[in-house]
This record gives sequence, structure tokens and C-alpha cells, in this order.
Amino acid sequence: MKLLRSDFYENLLMAFDTLWHNKLRSFLTVLGVAIGTITVIVIAAFVSGIDARVTKEIEAFGTNSVYAFKFDPGFNFNPSMEERTRKPLTEEDADAIRAECEFCELVSPFMSPVDYLGGPFTPRVMVRHKEIEMSNATVSGASADYFRMGVTGMAEGRAFTREENSRRARVAVLGVDVANTLFPFSRAVGEKIQIEGRHYLVIGVLEEREIFITGADNPDNENKAVYLPFKTVKQQYPANEDCFIMTTATPGKTAEAVESIRDILRKRRNVEYGKPDNFGIQTSDQILEQFAAITGGIFLLMVAISSVGLLIGGIGVMNIMLVSVTERTKEIGVRKSIGARKIDIVTQFLIEASTLTSLGGIVGIIIGVILSLLIQLVIPTYIPLWAPIVGFAVSAGLGVIFGLWPAWKAAGLDPIEALRHE
Repeated sequence: MKLLRSDFYENLLMAFDTLWHNKLRSFLTVLGVAIGTITVIVIAAFVSGIDARVTKEIEAFGTNSVYAFKFDPGFNFNPSMEERTRKPLTEEDADAIRAECEFCELVSPFMSPVDYLGGPFTPRVMVRHKEIEMSNATVSGASADYFRMGVTGMAEGRAFTREENSRRARVAVLGVDVANTLFPFSRAVGEKIQIEGRHYLVIGVLEEREIFITGADNPDNENKAVYLPFKTVKQQYPANEDCFIMTTATPGKTAEAVESIRDILRKRRNVEYGKPDNFGIQTSDQILEQFAAITGGIFLLMVAISSVGLLIGGIGVMNIMLVSVTERTKEIGVRKSIGARKIDIVTQFLIEASTLTSLGGIVGIIIGVILSLLIQLVIPTYIPLWAPIVGFAVSAGLGVIFGLWPAWKAAGLDPIEALRHE
């Protein structure tokens, strides 16, 4: 055992000595592997960071939340004509779910004065206070139940009540960005805002929410929201019909709530038995699963692309080791003539190759972590524990895989012919 250990250390020292005397060649090989490893680390951090932030944002709306709309569920960015011409869900549908679904605790319909199906250039509702105007706020109508669902909290004031919704009160709850924009030097609660010529009393300001999916500057986020009582919006904008319904299911009964809501809506919308739904129902868990499938596909694609860099680095290792075998033919002959075995020669060359690629992996991991931390200043990144482990294992494995043929070629040299080599 001691003899074997001594042979290994001897081969290791010889490998390092050879690499040291060929600094430029060793540096270029290390650089090629490092670039591939950096790419893997940064991609893993980028995709994992996005996945973690999106998961956190969706879970903030409650893992037992159920959403219903006239469109089919999923990331449906281009609804079909059949979907567009479906009759909208209504406040009466929300009332029926609240009354008939035994697995639903809270129900809130939502309606906006803006038809967002018109695209991103659809004119938005202007919100103003005196001479200050805000054109990128999102005005929506909701029921009082929304503020009891636990998906948002109040920083100041209060939410409107069911009674205020019933009597169509002109009250408003603002997102923090709206409050800060319209009231930069005073408290918003107790003041009035103006929306299309109508005045609304501000009774509450929402807590600031971490935003990632929509972006901080995008109007479609909670910090730029203006919530009015649902019936108030419906009265002020009678031509608007489209609404979606958000429901909080009884804990542990989300699947039962989904089936109950589906039965209620199919019955109310006269969907015949055996026919597909003419509406969509989705849960927070389903949204997370769909997003995870998307990010998983992106990750696999990007890893496949980055693997090309590692493959090129591996081919570079093989090429350099083959050149090294040719250059050191006489050295190999001397070693074999004084008793070196094939395994000794193979071990020496494999150690040289794996040392090169392992160094490349270590350098790549360090630089990749630093780059990920710098990128974190702009977009969220998260380095999973497996990323550096896999990065090092793959880089070290490249040395063994791509160094095996040169090592075997060196070990197979005839010592007499090798000694004659010039």
C-alpha cells in the first residue's frame, strides 16, 4: 500500500513539474475549461434566482388561491378567437361561488376600466391629485374580501368594507408607489384623488410588495395599484364586462374547491355535458408548475449551449496532451526502460490532464460566483449548492475522459523505439 501511495505522489509531482515548465500551454488549457465552467455557474445562478423570486411572488398570493377567468389557463399570450368571444365572467358568478361552494372561504371579483386585451398601448386611466398626474397606475375594482385573503397588507389606514362596496362608495386604496407619487410631502389617507373627473377619498395605502414578474416600472404590479369598490367601478363603467374571480379555498381542500367552482360555472354558463369548459380555472400551484417547466426547459437549453464550451476545452486538453506525448517520447522511453509500468505512464498523463481541467474548474467557479454576485445587483440570482459541485466534478472528469487516449498512447510506446526518437 505504501509503495502504491509513493508511486502516486511521484507521478503527481512529475505531472505538476511538467505543467509548470509549459506555463503558456497550461494557461490556455485552464482558460478554455474555466470559460465553460463560468458559463454553467452563471446560467445556474440566473435561472435558479428567477425561479426562486417568481415562486416567492406567486406564493405571496396564497398557495390555496384559485383563479377563474374566461380564457383558458396557463401562460396564454395569444388567446384564440373562440376565447375572445366567450361571454365574460360576472359579479353574479362570484356571488354564486360564494354562496354555493362549501370549500371556498373568500371570493372577490376584479374589474378594470381599461380593456387590457387591446394591447400594451391601450390608453390607461389617469389618476391625479391637484396638479400631480400619474398615467401608469392600474385602477381596478375589487370586493372587500380581497383585503382579507392575506395576499396584501395595509401600511396606513384601512381597506373598504362590504357595506361601502354595496353602496358604491367613492373610496380608494392606493399602492405605495401611487401614494408616494401623488402625495410626496404628505400622508395620502384622508386626501382625495381624481379619476376621470370623479373624486375618491383615500382611506388606505398598501404595504410595499417585492415585485419581479411584472417589473417595478410596469403598471401591472401591486405597488402601482388603485383599488376601488367593485360595484363603484361597475357603476362608473357600465360598458366594461370582463372580470376575473379570485377565491381562497379552505386549507387542504384546494382540489375540491376547483371542482366545485367548475361545476358552478359550467351550470351557470350552460355548458353541455361532455363539452369542454368555456372558461379557465387555475391554482397557484399550477402556475408554479407551469413556470417551473418553462424555466427547466430554458435551463436545459442554456446548459446544452454552455456544454459546448466545456467540450471545446476538453478537446483542447486532448490536443495538448497528444502534443505532449510526441514531445516527451524519449522521456517516456527512459522511464519505461528503468522499470516504469504502463499504469505509471497512464497515471502520470491522466494526472496532468485532470490537474489542468480541475484548475480550470476551480478558476471558473470562483469567477462565476463573483459574476453572479455582480449580476445580483441588477437581477436576482441564486447559486444552488449543486452548481459548483457539478462544475468541479465535470471539469475534473473532462481531464480523465479527454486525457485517456493520449495517456494510453503514451503507455503503449515501445521503450526501444522511444529511446531512438529525436
